[in-house]
Amino acid sequence: MQSTVLRGVLASVLLLGTGALFAAQGDYPSRPLRMIVPFQPGGASDFAGRIIQPRLAQELGQNIVVENRVGASGYVGVETAARATADGYTFILGNIGTMAINASVFPKFKVKPLQAFIGVSQVVDVPGMLVVHPSIPVKSVKEFIAYAKARPGKLNFSASGAGSNSRLAMEYFKQQAGLDIVMVAYKGGAGGASLGVVQGEVQMTMLTSSSLLPFVRTGRLRLLAVIAPERLSAAPDTPTMKESGFPGLVVGSWQGVFVPKGTSQSVVNRLFPAVVNTMKDPEVVRRLGTASAASITSKSPADFRRFWESENKRWAKVVHDIGAVAH
Repeated sequence: MQSTVLRGVLASVLLLGTGALFAAQGDYPSRPLRMIVPFQPGGASDFAGRIIQPRLAQELGQNIVVENRVGASGYVGVETAARATADGYTFILGNIGTMAINASVFPKFKVKPLQAFIGVSQVVDVPGMLVVHPSIPVKSVKEFIAYAKARPGKLNFSASGAGSNSRLAMEYFKQQAGLDIVMVAYKGGAGGASLGVVQGEVQMTMLTSSSLLPFVRTGRLRLLAVIAPERLSAAPDTPTMKESGFPGLVVGSWQGVFVPKGTSQSVVNRLFPAVVNTMKDPEVVRRLGTASAASITSKSPADFRRFWESENKRWAKVVHDIGAVAH
């Protein structure tokens, strides 16, 4: 009799525990969330994050706090997110640099994104641009190459960090064109790097359109070429780098939502459709497209993982080929 009662009590406890677990998962999210942006305000990641944040918060029914964690080419934000509790309440808006390039450029970084995170979905693709300060008397890539070759070692370009795609794109361009231009790395990402050119501290850069297009439109920067597979509707008269003689230089930046490894599948299943619906919102599409010529992309967690792994392999080869590993 006692054993029968005991079995009944244990069964009740197990059922209660299971019910509580399902309730906890079903209630997610039940409190505000934190979005880590690993770069300072004004850059491409921050720009996208602050457009996405209010609509995603509406989808999830909870406020989302944007937290800029800046430093070490985005690694500070990556490490912060990786060490967060894997409960779905902290996620990071990672990009091509933090999630695919840094691992090859900075092998000493302890957190390896492919092992430390789960990709929920890609959200945007942002094209790149080659721009110069208006004081530089050139209007095409060909003219710029001639101008730079006549001044070896005297021109500077800004980059959003040693491990950024902007730096790697410039190193590839320099190598292919035979140029001697010196990098100046800016803290805080593309926002600082773009201002460096606008203020005349450096003469040129290759960055994403989200950081450069507003300055191009106001005449504070001169656009020489777009770094994209085809011309942009935002700048239809500007040639691509392929048209300018550099077919191998097609690189912009992608961004995606990532959660710490160990986050439950039920949480990922809740986040993914919320992200997809956010990126389908007409106002989100309009603001991202108008301001930065970004294209909206949504990949399932499985498809995103495959893409993410392929990007790591692609950039590992680029880093090796141009000798960009930091020691």
